[in-house]
Amino acid sequence: MSASITLSRRLASQLLHLAQISPDAEVCGIVSQKNQQPQRCYPIKNIASNPATAFLFDPAEHISTMKTLRERGEEILAIYHSHPSAPATPSALDVANVADENVLHFIISLSTKGILELRAFNIAQNQATELRITL
Repeated sequence: MSASITLSRRLASQLLHLAQISPDAEVCGIVSQKNQQPQRCYPIKNIASNPATAFLFDPAEHISTMKTLRERGEEILAIYHSHPSAPATPSALDVANVADENVLHFIISLSTKGILELRAFNIAQNQATELRITL
């Protein structure tokens, strides 16, 4: 694992907090960047039919978030979501549903014996490569 991504403690804490307040359903959203620096977390409602094991962005909230990013001069750095009862690694469904291979994926796990886990991945050509997160 040679590649890395640097996140502020504030941003990492926000992602972990969002996962904690929804322990029975996957939370999801976008992490933005500006000038190649991570900026903000934008939660988006999960409308998946089974939100305990999958996520699907609410289309209206997704569009609204993209508009806000454009207005702020930001772009997508990563898609984030949580795994309430699975490890912080991409599932087969996560890998299959990648729409843009240039966007990173942050996964938060709640299942690691009471310890929250946040991991970052680049998913391309059906392969997930982990990036080291530094704070």
